[in-house]
Amino acid sequence: MNAKTAAPADAAEFLERLAAVIESRKQADPSISYVAKLFAKGEDAVLKKVGEEATEFVLAAKGGQRGQIVYEAADLWFHTIVALAVHDIHPHEVLAELARREGLSGLEEFASRTRT
Repeated sequence: MNAKTAAPADAAEFLERLAAVIESRKQADPSISYVAKLFAKGEDAVLKKVGEEATEFVLAAKGGQRGQIVYEAADLWFHTIVALAVHDIHPHEVLAELARREGLSGLEEFASRTRT
């Protein structure tokens, strides 16, 4: 991997930096910022974009081309973080939920949700 394609040493820190940039775009000029344009269009537009990116990811995964799968996963993650920002949710909250689930079987985690 070269410097441009290497994963950040601390993925959580990277996600927080990305979230901070996205948050700063909430008040930016939509004519010069793609994220500001999404925010200006409202939640439905953001969620539609997440849906589009999820579909593109699924199609890439079905296609089996590694590079395309990674590319579409990055788009999906990015737009998911934008959607989280619409609700003032930060990536560390999602990471904390994943950490809470660590060590639980998927079946146990699912069962805990259906009891409440």
